[in-house]
Amino acid sequence: MTKQKLLLLDGNSLAYRAFFALPLLTNESGIHTNATYGFTTMLQKIIGEENPTQMLVAFDAGKTTFRHESYGEYKGGRQKTPPELSEQFPYIRKLIDAYNIKRYELEQYEADDIIGTLAKEAAGKGIEVIIVSGDKDLTQLATDDVTVYITKKGITDIEKYTPGHIEEKYGLTPLQIIDMKGLMGDQSDNIPGVPGVGEKTAIKLLKEHGTVEKLYEAIDSLKASKMKEKLVDNEELAHLSKKLATIHTEAPITIGIDDLAYAGPNEEALIDVWKELGFKSLIEKSDFEVEEAEQAQIEFTQVETITSDMLSETMALHLELEDEHYHTCKALGLALSDGEKTYFMSIGEEFENTALKAWLEDPTKKKYIADSKATQARLQRFGITLKGVDFDLLLAAYILKPSISGDDVATLAKEFGYQDVQSNEAVYGKGAKWTLPTADALAEHVSRKAVAVWKLQPVLEMKLQENQQFELYKELELPLAHILGKMESEGITVNIDTLKQMGDELKSKLDVMEQTIYDHAGEKFNINSPKQLGVILFDKLGLPVIKKTKTGYSTAADVLEKLQSEHEIVKHILQYRTLAKLNSTYIEGLTKEIHQDDAKVHTRFQQALTSTGRLSSTDPNLQNIPIRLEEGRKIRQAFVPSKEGWMLFAADYSQIELRVLAHMCQDEALVDAFKQGMDIHTRTAMDVFGVEAEAVTSNMRRTAKAVNFGIVYGISDYGLSQNLDITRKEAATFIDNYLKSFPGVKGYMDSIVEDAKKAGYVTTILNRRRYLPDITSSNFNLRSFAERTAMNTPIQGSAADIIKKAMIDMNARLEKEGLQAKLLLQVHDELIFEAPPEEIEILERIVPEVMEHAIELIVPLKVDYSHGPTWYDAK
Repeated sequence: MTKQKLLLLDGNSLAYRAFFALPLLTNESGIHTNATYGFTTMLQKIIGEENPTQMLVAFDAGKTTFRHESYGEYKGGRQKTPPELSEQFPYIRKLIDAYNIKRYELEQYEADDIIGTLAKEAAGKGIEVIIVSGDKDLTQLATDDVTVYITKKGITDIEKYTPGHIEEKYGLTPLQIIDMKGLMGDQSDNIPGVPGVGEKTAIKLLKEHGTVEKLYEAIDSLKASKMKEKLVDNEELAHLSKKLATIHTEAPITIGIDDLAYAGPNEEALIDVWKELGFKSLIEKSDFEVEEAEQAQIEFTQVETITSDMLSETMALHLELEDEHYHTCKALGLALSDGEKTYFMSIGEEFENTALKAWLEDPTKKKYIADSKATQARLQRFGITLKGVDFDLLLAAYILKPSISGDDVATLAKEFGYQDVQSNEAVYGKGAKWTLPTADALAEHVSRKAVAVWKLQPVLEMKLQENQQFELYKELELPLAHILGKMESEGITVNIDTLKQMGDELKSKLDVMEQTIYDHAGEKFNINSPKQLGVILFDKLGLPVIKKTKTGYSTAADVLEKLQSEHEIVKHILQYRTLAKLNSTYIEGLTKEIHQDDAKVHTRFQQALTSTGRLSSTDPNLQNIPIRLEEGRKIRQAFVPSKEGWMLFAADYSQIELRVLAHMCQDEALVDAFKQGMDIHTRTAMDVFGVEAEAVTSNMRRTAKAVNFGIVYGISDYGLSQNLDITRKEAATFIDNYLKSFPGVKGYMDSIVEDAKKAGYVTTILNRRRYLPDITSSNFNLRSFAERTAMNTPIQGSAADIIKKAMIDMNARLEKEGLQAKLLLQVHDELIFEAPPEEIEILERIVPEVMEHAIELIVPLKVDYSHGPTWYDAK
């Protein structure tokens, strides 16, 4: 019989640990995920290592407990939970449910009391118990049957408290931990203790007397001293503090050990939660198998070639690609369907079907496609220019449901009730298990996708019309897909020699820095080894230890930044790491992405990914080149025109999101500042700090800039305090001053939230929607996040609409002017073109003209532009 093992987790404590252990992270929907991700990795690790037979996650039920009856200030003085953490608790609970783990909370009791009660019950039945928390109070529960795992600085670095470990560490028994807290108090829980008694004194007294009670029984025998006076004067506090620190092991819970059986997660539900949160790495690492629904039969014909008589005026077209990456993309086959007849044709390296080619390039023949951009980019490789695209499943689904995760036809189809197509994973497998199915299975799978597109076209277009989003789809996203497809096919030239030279220069710098670090250390060691670096910094050089891990000293970036003033070596190590990452990720990484055939990189623009409508760039990601660092910005020197003597021309919207904010809120001061052409950050600094323009310092402007952009992104006082390295109180003051200075912004925020509560969504200038199902939730955390999203999505989304419209207008203008110039990249709010030198003057005239009037706002849009022989020079 399998030995029973109960795993009890302190939900609130572990969530807090995870939140503060990881930097603030958000998924594509803007949901903060650092606590949820940390909690997930902890669950994965602990379940894998312990294989529990029973599990429970306990949560605190509210702000007040029975302990407040004894001491009203219990847990008083705690800072308010950061909203970035509060909004994650509903997702943590959702995650726990997907794992099929029981969770429980009890009014007037804390998670500790639930855990203590269940631990006592389980141990009494001979069940092994493991408690996991970040709170050392729980160590009082340790027995021969109960081990308490306390997370250290992170969430997976654990110290195991047994009675033996507690004896070794403190010289006390587990129950004496309560007495220790009674004497020394606990600042985190606002347990007062005896003023002036610290941990060492408390331990000394307990070793001599055993308990608080016995100490006071013998108080008269103690020698006269200031310590004795404090003990005598605060006897009542000592007894009260011990009572507050005692975990209740007989709480009136309504669950028992038999309710906590754990047999593993609901794999399908867990994958759905991970998709919603954007935990792609966890999905890829998992080996879950989710059952597919049965599909209805379809009829299709496999053919060797497509003839003219098979082609209708309107057909669904699906080109099956092995991988969308430009370098390795391979076409597996092509299917056509008009709802009655469906054909599948294998595709080799050549595309010799002249009838099909003519149909694909005929703008009068309508094509319904799952992903027109990817299809166009691949057909371009066959020398075919796709025309006549009239429906794009991916884009239509994205506009209707921007939170959809994934671009597989099956995923999109199921969102709209269509089940008769399997997922790629079910057909091909995933990761290392990917394999090509039989010819018949491939033909059926691709044919089913074409039929699905055909069936879904009227359904989705009708929904778009009902939502008044058909124009957004037809006039913006669909034509943009064609432009992006051309941009992906065109690519941008990268001078590999320049990259190599930069790499050599960086390596030389790294060699010099390496020797400098060795000189400061007094010996050679592996700088990239955290263990060896820790020994040098903390053992040999004696720097103060800030954080430890299970493998030794932490040498993470946040630790080193705090140590910069302690020793010269730290600054050099941080610089070394920055340059080393720059070399490996961006110099060597970019070199691998250069296509040998044309010396270009062909980044993939993801059009249907973000909830705000922003484009993202992958393979390679050109949006993440670290341009704040000069060495990083120099990487742009490697990006050059494709033709000798040509120039790169870059045009960048100036503060577009703040201009959109001014347009939407119509705050007089904000609108006036933009109309007068003032530097908006200086203007904000003047108002927030109450000074004239000439008195605004660079520090003031920096703070104002952080507040300006923070407001756009719905930042909290906690988030701003992290950005500016100031206290939450100071950050809150800055935000309050901003909102007083620009009352229209506050009015806009209030009204947009109220409108969202009525409609259930917010919209951008071009009617892009973001649905907010939690905007009226009774759960404060869910509602707060939805409100923050309601405030910032119209701003970010409208900025995305504007630059997309500018791209379409620019493409049309280039064609109208008959220019050779080509649009190559969109990076954030910037467009990059290449052009012959004689066309630069024309671009200087038409690019700002088009971009500044893509959509008319009540404040002027402003575009900065420049040109040069490289992208670096064009900035």
